[in-house]
Amino acid sequence: MKIAFIVDPLAGLKTYKDSSIAMMRAAAKRGHEVWTIQREVLHWRDGRTVAHAVRIMPTDDEAQWFSAIEQSCLPLTAFAAVLMRQDPPFDFEYIAATWLLERAEAEGARIFNRPRAIRDHSEKVAITEFAEFAPTTLIARDPADIHAFIDELGEAILKPLDGMGGSSIFHVRRADPNRNVIVEILTQFGARSIMAQRYLPTIREGDKRILLIAGEPVPYCLARIPKAGESRGNLAAGGTGVARPLSARDREIAVSLAPTLWARGLLIVGLDVIGDNLTEVNVTSPTCFVEIAQQTGFDVAGMLLDALERECART
Repeated sequence: MKIAFIVDPLAGLKTYKDSSIAMMRAAAKRGHEVWTIQREVLHWRDGRTVAHAVRIMPTDDEAQWFSAIEQSCLPLTAFAAVLMRQDPPFDFEYIAATWLLERAEAEGARIFNRPRAIRDHSEKVAITEFAEFAPTTLIARDPADIHAFIDELGEAILKPLDGMGGSSIFHVRRADPNRNVIVEILTQFGARSIMAQRYLPTIREGDKRILLIAGEPVPYCLARIPKAGESRGNLAAGGTGVARPLSARDREIAVSLAPTLWARGLLIVGLDVIGDNLTEVNVTSPTCFVEIAQQTGFDVAGMLLDALERECART
């Protein structure tokens, strides 16, 4: 098959941990053609969604992980599958890309994750659909509501709705002398909605990333354990990733959400679970494939390729 990956600039990808690279390597080893597309070169003209694509050959060399083979301007329908793996920020240009990808779907292209599902699915707000698994949560922009939440619970986690990698996440206590300014900055004096959640002490045991692929949970999660003095487990914030088998509660959450999310065309989903609580549902470019595979031997990228091949064989 010809498989296209919409990714960030290739030179900036971290070869030792990037899940998209793991997917590309797995695809190439199965004999599939691997093509890459930059979001900026997507365009629509005269009824076709087109992109300037670069065919690459991935290697196992960490220093020079690919070689470019050819370049061509192709309609997205030329590929058996197109994987949208562009990292946030989820800004207007990201939304515009989902509009173009949705047109490509209408033209007959297979896009994963489905562009409408990505666009309509806020990674933070998504937990409101599955509130039975979520910690006590508030989504609001009025500072008075947020301060009342902190007063009620004693301490809380505050975060923007469009953040990633642990950016701008604050652990705020009732008596925190910086509390007012934190709320002012995050809400921009009441102009932006944010999320406040009950602080979960079980973060010390790790912020678990549970992967769902085509409606099936990967049997291992990656517990991202905060470094000393931190309340964020994100690897980008210095957390340490430790792969573990799914607990009974992890599996309960995963199998409860998986059919609904897969029915919407979300092929790859990353659930964030702290203790027994679902805190986020990530759909833009879920990661942790490499760490789980290295520590457990389970071929996460291979599971993804199995699912992709099955889907492409349906029609």
